[in-house]
Amino acid sequence: MRIAVDARELADRPTGVGRYLAALLDAWTTSGAARRHEFVLYAHRPAALAPDAWRSSARLLAGAGGTAWEQWDLARAVAHDRPDVLFAPAYTAPLLTGTPIVVTVHDVSFFAHPEWFSWREGLRRRWVTAWSARRARIVLAPSAFSASEIVRFTGVDEARVRVVHSGVQPPPGPPADGRAPAVLYVGTLFQRRRLDVLIDAFQVVAARHPTARLDLVGANRTQPFVDIAALIAARGLGERVRVHDWVDDPTLERLYGDAAVFVFLSRYEGFGFTPLEAMARGAVPVVLDTPVAREIYGDAAWRVSDGPAITSDVADAIARLLDDPDERARFRSAAAPVLAGYRWDAAAARVLACLEEAGRG
Repeated sequence: MRIAVDARELADRPTGVGRYLAALLDAWTTSGAARRHEFVLYAHRPAALAPDAWRSSARLLAGAGGTAWEQWDLARAVAHDRPDVLFAPAYTAPLLTGTPIVVTVHDVSFFAHPEWFSWREGLRRRWVTAWSARRARIVLAPSAFSASEIVRFTGVDEARVRVVHSGVQPPPGPPADGRAPAVLYVGTLFQRRRLDVLIDAFQVVAARHPTARLDLVGANRTQPFVDIAALIAARGLGERVRVHDWVDDPTLERLYGDAAVFVFLSRYEGFGFTPLEAMARGAVPVVLDTPVAREIYGDAAWRVSDGPAITSDVADAIARLLDDPDERARFRSAAAPVLAGYRWDAAAARVLACLEEAGRG
């Protein structure tokens, strides 16, 4: 079977979706089932995050890599090459191709909360994602919560939606026991992830812990724009908080390894795998108490309610986890059975089975 892959998320500075696709490709590298097939990766620039074994499978198509590239350049290439199936790992796919499609829709926040997006961006996402889901033979969702939301908002047949949990990249070594009073956030900076609450809570923690620090890793895509640096300066936190637009993998591993607490106060996610990555490296996640957080993180994360006392509750959670190694150990012992359910080899096998099913159909 010839499998086409929209690989543009592997170019430039790959973030969540790029890491998702790279992990699947890496798992397929050693999969006997995957070796039965021919893969072709389409991208607008060299795939920086692609595993070395996949570089020869890449085909570059000129363009900017946006919606126009997807709907015109990628569609033309797929029509010319006539693969058996196209895997679209990033919400959307060409709408006018006759090739069977498997699309991953990671979340539908732009449907559930249109106020978080500009009207133009929200409209584009809602329209193209809904039609991609309806056009696809199989829609992949990273959680049961996300699957129900996809059905609710796009109207796609529930029988065509499959839940495939993402995996967790294992750490390079065993987590260290001793931790600095370091707090970490990793993920694109969106309003729904309540960075304002985290910064206010850390201000309270910093007054109690003179050596505590906070690292924020992610591109600022708040809409309307929030100047995070100005927010930090207004709280008088100065160099106690560091903001990184992007970091390479070795730096990210070091930040994960240093952190005692990982804070991810997202009001809406389809999965949210950076708390799991932190968990796998020995940090304790503090998250909002949402349906997807209960489904994915179980009892291995400290959950707080999104209510009037959220700032003090988050500050108390961070302070207690920094102060009490026994409390951290309790959450870390709960992490092992949770993490066992998120393996990239299992995710890759399920995705490949869906591609084979769609291609045969």
